Amino acid sequence: MAKFRRRTCIILSLFILFIFSLMMGLKLLRPNTATFGAPFGLDLLPELHQRTNHLGKNFDSPKIDRINSETNSKNLKSVEITMKPSKASELNPEELPPLNYYLHVFYYSWYGNPQFDGKYIHWNHPVLEHWDPRIAKNYPQGRHNPPDDIGSSFYPELGSYSSRDPSVIETHMRQMRSASIGVLALSWYPPDSSDENGEPTDNLVPTILDKAHKYNLKVTFHIEPYSNRDDQNMYKNVKYIIDKYGNHPAFYRYKTRTGNALPVFYVYDSYITKPEKWANLLTTSGSQSIRNSPYDGLFIALLVEEKHKHDILQSGFDGIYTYFATNGFTYGSSHQNWASLKFFCDKHNLIFIPSVGPGYIDTSIRPWNTQNTRNRINGKYYEIALSAALQAHPSLISITSFNEWHEGTQIEKAVPKRTSNTVYLDYRPHKPGLYLELTRKWSEKFIKERATYTVDHLPIS
Repeated sequence: MAKFRRRTCIILSLFILFIFSLMMGLKLLRPNTATFGAPFGLDLLPELHQRTNHLGKNFDSPKIDRINSETNSKNLKSVEITMKPSKASELNPEELPPLNYYLHVFYYSWYGNPQFDGKYIHWNHPVLEHWDPRIAKNYPQGRHNPPDDIGSSFYPELGSYSSRDPSVIETHMRQMRSASIGVLALSWYPPDSSDENGEPTDNLVPTILDKAHKYNLKVTFHIEPYSNRDDQNMYKNVKYIIDKYGNHPAFYRYKTRTGNALPVFYVYDSYITKPEKWANLLTTSGSQSIRNSPYDGLFIALLVEEKHKHDILQSGFDGIYTYFATNGFTYGSSHQNWASLKFFCDKHNLIFIPSVGPGYIDTSIRPWNTQNTRNRINGKYYEIALSAALQAHPSLISITSFNEWHEGTQIEKAVPKRTSNTVYLDYRPHKPGLYLELTRKWSEKFIKERATYTVDHLPIS
């Protein structure tokens, strides 16, 4: 009888373990079969709610499931442990991979610390409240308290750094160079403006351009949805960028099939502005037309919902990108839709730029947003995304992100860290440079595969 009970317990335990593993797998790789009639979380995008960083998403269901292994462990009685950064070494030119100017990475220069900025910026990000008070009351409020408590589920190898620190910028460029990334897409607000949690950063652009040029990297601009953005001030801001930075050797231009070498501008949350307004700027007959002028460029719209395809056409954009690292969050970010989006772009002479990411977790600033978490699975999630992107045969691929730490999409080096009340996630059992190494691997693969299906668009290097 005892043997029977022991055998029954073992079988039951194995069955429970199997079910748990199956559910985890479904959550982590979710979802290639999701429907998009009313995508979860889209009600939080800026048309209906005030934007809070990039993934401003809320959820209708009050049922909140706790995150698995990718949630900070709180109230742990342990000593503080921080893995010290590995000593930065100069790159050996003979060991460098070829630069891939068809591979872009989104880069953020909004971080600050007391040494360089007089205070912490962004690392002390507030914990954002859920819009439903019944749900909000179940979660902590307040701000993070750097340097040990930061608004991220991972901890940077460089610590709570300042984006103004020249050595930090150089280290970032070195990491991108080692990963075979050719272009960084710099998050940009006009002078004297910033996101709601940051400070103006346009004055950092010259240093970023200089450091990028040292490593033969190029810089393009990711135009954020600054206050009152419209066709008129977009014209002024594009003119400002090209007049001030366009002659720098690190300023990125992309050679089209017609032979024109044009700047590239990613336009985040482009769908907020009505197509008629964009058409004033981006069509040849528009009242504020930038076309065929010294300030013409390739303007890339963010596609969230499928219906945005037609708005993008009407607006006069030159291409689309998908940004979000959460497979299944939006129509655009769902890998299963990339082939049809590429077909649509080819049909209408648009550039399709899928965005891939290593994972997603923003519960340090949105503790109620577990539904969008995507476990990194030791790099497998990233490789699945990169593989899906390559299968769509794109002209360009974008990576979300190099250092968006709040949303856990960074490929920048992270290290283990444990404090008295927090255990940060890390890349173990792999080294801090895992995602740079994977990027290098897939960048080289992209270069080879791209050569087999396109010769029409060329980067100016």
